[in-house]
Amino acid sequence: MVVFAALFLLAIFLTKNGLPWRNVEVYKGTEGLSYESALVEDLIKRDTDGDGVLDWEESLLGLDPTKTETTAGTPDITVANKLRAEEGTDISTAEGAPEENLTETDKFSRELFSTVAALEQSGSLDETTGQKMVDSLVNSIGNSAQRKIYTLTDLNIDNKATIQQYNNALDEIYTKYPIENGVLVVLEKFIVDQNNVDVGALEELNPIIGQNKKILTALVKTSVPQYLSVLHLNVVNGLQAVTENLSDIQLYDQDAIVALGGMTKYQENAVKLESSLNNLAIAVSGKLSN
Repeated sequence: MVVFAALFLLAIFLTKNGLPWRNVEVYKGTEGLSYESALVEDLIKRDTDGDGVLDWEESLLGLDPTKTETTAGTPDITVANKLRAEEGTDISTAEGAPEENLTETDKFSRELFSTVAALEQSGSLDETTGQKMVDSLVNSIGNSAQRKIYTLTDLNIDNKATIQQYNNALDEIYTKYPIENGVLVVLEKFIVDQNNVDVGALEELNPIIGQNKKILTALVKTSVPQYLSVLHLNVVNGLQAVTENLSDIQLYDQDAIVALGGMTKYQENAVKLESSLNNLAIAVSGKLSN
């Protein structure tokens, strides 16, 4: 699904901009998409005519990135500032826009536009190039890092806690916050078909996320025997990862790239969480039977 979404995003972009396919070799470097020796970051910051308006912005504003005055007698920077004022926007200039104001989708869109614009200006763009750009996006989405990672110091490790007390505490959490796995049902409602989504369906993730956070809080406060601390920690971090994924998915309207990342990682993290829960259950059961 994520691969399709990435292809769809790229296809829409290329179609709307009427860009032809031509031959060019683009490779993925260690720091991002590259065209020959120029990294995407370099393409984004490129200002060919040195007039203070970046090439990609000039293309968006209908200006010539090779001329300081697309219209003789009127500097492009003057035109750009006027258009920004009229639109009420603050598109990045050579001095740079505040990165904290950009979503991951904004950053990707800017990188994509800059790369495609640079390739188009050089007179070369082909399907292989597009696929490599999509592969880079999918790779980036699939490798999003977990934001909060708990350590043993975050847990309430108690050497005096007995296995029976610990088991009772887990039973109490389960009884108070029964796990309801309705995520896949919500995602099925969200993805209407390959071309349409129902963003409103994602509101149904709210109670699931809220429940997960309550369980997390309870697990962190639970008195854990030293010999079970690592297994307990794995469950806590597994639940944290899944909860982050669900929160990211809810951002589909504001930040599609982050949302797609959440969808990509959810199944993988859900499987890891299930494995961690099973390992903990086996260990507890073994201790109780001794």
